[in-house]
Amino acid sequence: MTTKSYRQMLRESFKSSDTEEWLDVWFTRPIGLALALVCGRLGITPNAITIAGILIGMAGGWMFHYTDLWHNVAGVALLMTANFCDSADGQLARLTDQKTLLGRLLDGFASDAWFTCIYLSVVYRLWNEPLPFGLHFTLFGSTFATWGILGLVLCLVASLRCHATQCALADYYRQIHLWFLKGDSGSELASFAAEQRRYDELKAGHHQAGQTVVCGWTFERLYHYFYKGYCHKQERLTPRFQQFFARYRSLPPSDDRTKAVAECFLAGSRPLMPLTNILTHNTRAFALFVAALVDVVWLYPLFEIVVLQPLYWWMRHRHERLCNAYIPVG
Repeated sequence: MTTKSYRQMLRESFKSSDTEEWLDVWFTRPIGLALALVCGRLGITPNAITIAGILIGMAGGWMFHYTDLWHNVAGVALLMTANFCDSADGQLARLTDQKTLLGRLLDGFASDAWFTCIYLSVVYRLWNEPLPFGLHFTLFGSTFATWGILGLVLCLVASLRCHATQCALADYYRQIHLWFLKGDSGSELASFAAEQRRYDELKAGHHQAGQTVVCGWTFERLYHYFYKGYCHKQERLTPRFQQFFARYRSLPPSDDRTKAVAECFLAGSRPLMPLTNILTHNTRAFALFVAALVDVVWLYPLFEIVVLQPLYWWMRHRHERLCNAYIPVG
């Protein structure tokens, strides 16, 4: 695959020192790279690793509906293995130049599949569990002392209102930072307008010969359908950045003022990168593991609502303020 040393390959797999989380640097990525090298020698493709990671992660998520220690330990181990697969598939794709749209579609689906199983497990586990501190609630004239529907509501709020938005914005801010740091080649920053144009072209039937078509859909069209919605959500949450970025892109690329603005933006964005790391996978996985292992699993969705959501608001406020007041554009 390559003549580079393991240390060099590992270093090149980091996106930037600003955006990498210490746990990934010292634990996840080294193991992921070792797994990628083994799979490469065995002829296993990146997409096969991704699919394996999805199935392993879903199995791990379902383990948390059990209340005994060993099933929960198995869930922790399976989710950690799935996370190693999530790191390995991208590393192997870069090493062997096997990047595909199907791979990007599957990679984006992986975390959603894991956490869907996790939330379903939490709801199942809480359903008949007594409410803490002897609490009870009344619904339609009946009094309940177990979580029941409250567990479902708690997980719906945590997953759809908090988790999905937190991860989308944290990922967006990291891609923005990488774009100002490395440009198009070092970032996956996309726009709703560009994704919509590409989707419209594919909808009109402008796809390459030989592509797999199912009910009029190709993998590329399916990818852009979901990704344009994801981009639209990110842009809707960041109105001040959209205004700033439009004005920034209008500046001459070689102008000294353009470089000064980029440096100023990076200086303001850099302190926010640790917040983006907190709001992605590792912190919430650790919170889940602790809540499940001490058998107080309702603490996990509560953590996302009470702890992570205020951090999300603070991160968004600071980033929008950075774009609005501290960037001398125009």
